[in-house]
Amino acid sequence: MLVLRRGTVVEAGPADRAEQDIVVEIDGRRRAAIAEIALHGACSVGDDVVVNAQAVDLRLGSGGFDVLHVNLTRGLDGRGTADAHVMKLNYTSLQHAVLPVEGEDLRAPLDRPVGVFGLHGQLAPLAWAFAQERPAARLGYVQTGGGALPGGHSRVVADLRSRGLLAGHLTAAPAYGGEGEAITTAGAVQHGLTELGWDAAVCGPGPGILGSGSALGHGGLIAMESAHTALALGCPVVLCARMSSGDPRPRHRGLSHHTSTVLRLLLAPVDVALPSGLESGAEPDVPSPLTVVQDTGHQPHELPADLPGYRATGLPARTMGRSIDEDPPFFAAALVCGTRLAERVGA
Repeated sequence: MLVLRRGTVVEAGPADRAEQDIVVEIDGRRRAAIAEIALHGACSVGDDVVVNAQAVDLRLGSGGFDVLHVNLTRGLDGRGTADAHVMKLNYTSLQHAVLPVEGEDLRAPLDRPVGVFGLHGQLAPLAWAFAQERPAARLGYVQTGGGALPGGHSRVVADLRSRGLLAGHLTAAPAYGGEGEAITTAGAVQHGLTELGWDAAVCGPGPGILGSGSALGHGGLIAMESAHTALALGCPVVLCARMSSGDPRPRHRGLSHHTSTVLRLLLAPVDVALPSGLESGAEPDVPSPLTVVQDTGHQPHELPADLPGYRATGLPARTMGRSIDEDPPFFAAALVCGTRLAERVGA
């Protein structure tokens, strides 16, 4: 059963973005929570609400807050989106109708490049490096499953949009709440590259990641599905390698098992950008990232990463609690992916 708790809003932050920060008093205790404006509307102090408390109860690393489930005071008179009939979060209590971006025509091959990543923290350095290499090119973001589903949950996306580093943001099922709704990742990529005029797209999950520690039970595997989708549409694919020198878990040091698993399972070759002149952090008896990419039949591209330049931007420079100086390979790999993706534009 859902872990739902009823309480009263005692603090309500400004409702000037996709999510509103609130504090809910439950059984005499104050708990931080978020409310999705598009789904529930804005909250006010005194509202009678029900929140989902599961993430806090489990002490999830990315779930240090409750999530509004329903506002009993002012959330019972919603009218939905006019003329919308395609459901997202269908057959759940949060199902809602959207206007999908997909058209009737299948336009393939598209031949514009698509970058694919498996962890949301890779998006900012990737997008920044893409813009450094191709300042006039338009890069759009397709948010997939694998992490947070609400399109408005990422403040990074809002920051990248405001800086002009992303030309648009589409959410593909099961993700929702972006600037446009797509039923499938294929539909989102096609719409972005054709109707919206993106020069390249990047596909990957929202913040957070589903994970069990197993080879196939993690959200990073969505990169395989995104890569196959882009390849089927005729798009050159650049895969963003997940690398680390500071992660305490051996399976993520050097080239993460998330990336190596995707490389082994892909049915066609892709480009994989790797940072040159940088210690990977792998154990001595672990194959180098270059060796893994080559042995799995993919095309490596070793490129320099501008870590000092990215560090000075003010964009997010921490991953899993580690700074860019404590884990440079993580950011370097995402930076060179953006560079390689930009190189593919018009190639």
